[in-house]
Amino acid sequence: MTAVEPQLPPESLTRTPDPLEVGTTATVAEKGHSRIPWRFLGGRAAFYLFTLWAAITINFFLPRLMKGDAVDQYLARNRNVSPEAAEALRALLGLDSDKSLLQQYIDYWGLLLRGDLGVSLLHGLRPVTEVIAGALPWTIGLVGFATIMSFVIGTLGGAIVGWRRGSRLDGLIPLTTFLSTIPYFWLGLLAIAVFSVNLKWFPIGKAYGVGVQPEWSAEFIGEVIHHGTLPAVTIIIASLGGWMLGMRNMMLTVLDEDYITVAQAKGMPNRRVLWRYAARNAVLPQIQSFALSIGFIVGGTIVMEMVFSYPGVGKLLLDATNAKDFALMQGVFLVITLSVLVANILADVAYAFLDPRTRQTEA
Repeated sequence: MTAVEPQLPPESLTRTPDPLEVGTTATVAEKGHSRIPWRFLGGRAAFYLFTLWAAITINFFLPRLMKGDAVDQYLARNRNVSPEAAEALRALLGLDSDKSLLQQYIDYWGLLLRGDLGVSLLHGLRPVTEVIAGALPWTIGLVGFATIMSFVIGTLGGAIVGWRRGSRLDGLIPLTTFLSTIPYFWLGLLAIAVFSVNLKWFPIGKAYGVGVQPEWSAEFIGEVIHHGTLPAVTIIIASLGGWMLGMRNMMLTVLDEDYITVAQAKGMPNRRVLWRYAARNAVLPQIQSFALSIGFIVGGTIVMEMVFSYPGVGKLLLDATNAKDFALMQGVFLVITLSVLVANILADVAYAFLDPRTRQTEA
């Protein structure tokens, strides 16, 4: 009696994976539930925690390696302060000479865990959190908007130029690259001379007009937009070339990959091949650079804020450095460090989301 071979269900049949579905380096397409990469997540969390500790430690010791302190600068400007008052100021600022450097470091961590960044001598003993909170929205609103717009415009433009390589659009690359090589302060001064002094289209500087009180009204918002347009456009023009050139070069590399050839051979629309496959893979190296740019938005563009007299965090940091205001310097550095770390964490998540091979490797 002949044995009947069991029929395998269709789901168990072996099939050749689609290179567009799996990727160029994968061999098997797995459709099951992906295992959460706890080991990878734990390693990344430990790395970022160590980086945060190292940054805070350097943030504490670096200002104290500078010659003099904020009290010395204050006494140089106000000679009628008694020695007792000077010692009280040092104790208030955490610069008490009676305490060892290790004890000051431990006290600094205790203040941080309570959310206390100290007081700023430069701003009349105001809490550092209030001083930074007053400057932070201006920097995020202006530099953040300009950075995001330059990344979006440069990435999209670079993808289109790379897709249509050899066309007249290639002329945009040397033009934007040339504008990026111009020193920013020259570009800002040129913009002020042309559009503010001669044409009088925009105000010369400041975040809003003299005598205007900040308030949530359409008139004040329009005033802020009018004052911020010229510095924002200047930042976009100055940083556009790098994003466009990087994206265009990556597009030229990606377009030679096999999965692009397969997608075109299948008769997919050019728009889908461009944005779904080519641009999606070409943008991956840009993610880390963009994350760093987003993180340093908090630091602001010091040159921009000096040229346009803009009240942002960059100018705040420069003033604190000149005055040796340790508490304010440490507060600004801490905010910049946290913003860079958060931006890198978001970049890791975005990178894993855009590249399925990364998720498979980490799992």
